[in-house]
Amino acid sequence: MAAVGVVGLGAMGSRIARRLVDAGHELVVWNRDPAKAEPFVAAGARAAETPADASRRAEAVITMVADPRALVDVTEGPEGVVAGLGDGATLIQMSTVGPDSTSRLAALLPDEGLLDSPVLGSVAEVEAGTLSVFVGGGQEPFERWEPLLSTFGTVLHLGPVGAGTSAKLVANTTLVGVIGILGEALELADGLGLSREAAFEVLGKTALADQAERRRPAIESGEYPPRFALYLARKDADLILEAAARTGVELRLTEGAHQWLADAEDSGLRDADYSAVLARILEGAKSESQVESSER
Repeated sequence: MAAVGVVGLGAMGSRIARRLVDAGHELVVWNRDPAKAEPFVAAGARAAETPADASRRAEAVITMVADPRALVDVTEGPEGVVAGLGDGATLIQMSTVGPDSTSRLAALLPDEGLLDSPVLGSVAEVEAGTLSVFVGGGQEPFERWEPLLSTFGTVLHLGPVGAGTSAKLVANTTLVGVIGILGEALELADGLGLSREAAFEVLGKTALADQAERRRPAIESGEYPPRFALYLARKDADLILEAAARTGVELRLTEGAHQWLADAEDSGLRDADYSAVLARILEGAKSESQVESSER
């Protein structure tokens, strides 16, 4: 078993840390709010004073934070992860960030010192150990740490550093796109006077059948408990469009889905599950219908 640091104990990071504890690894944890480290200390982990302190005590350090700015905050400077990383230690970067953030971090580390390893899946998947882990990095550090990464789910080694980040953005393009298309299909059904029951029957015969069935209880109840917060989905859509712009790729559908997410966040749904964008789309259809009725 290895000595592993986990920096960032939010919804995903805390569950990653829990799986490592349960697997018997020696764990060092750090979080901006020290209270989040207390349950792990009670389970036998050690609390680090700074991210650098966490990396100083570990053979591998996992970072799982919300966004590129947070990654800079925990990795750079005299108290950052990079400052404390010892010879032969590996930084396993699992946050969803963009190519520029990954390149910036790689430039601070020795060759083979970074595994770029974002994950596909959310709270339920990390708890079950069924995440998809997209890895970019050298063959030697990948082989060394593949057993550790397998604790979280299925591991795919996709190429050099940067490939993991690229893969995550590709995967998340489908997430934001599908939820937007589902909402617009239901919006059109409303506009055409098709009952919600009939609309779900129709969608059950399409490529969106699984998503429609999965989201139906939330749509009908109006409750969207957070698994993957909407503001994080919006952030990921930002990263996708930024990467596309830099590479000259046109993503018209993703731009539309991004706008829906931004509108939903602005309407107060920031901390709800990202699927709450469906409520925002359908609310728009209802409002337009009411306007048309009043005009008649």
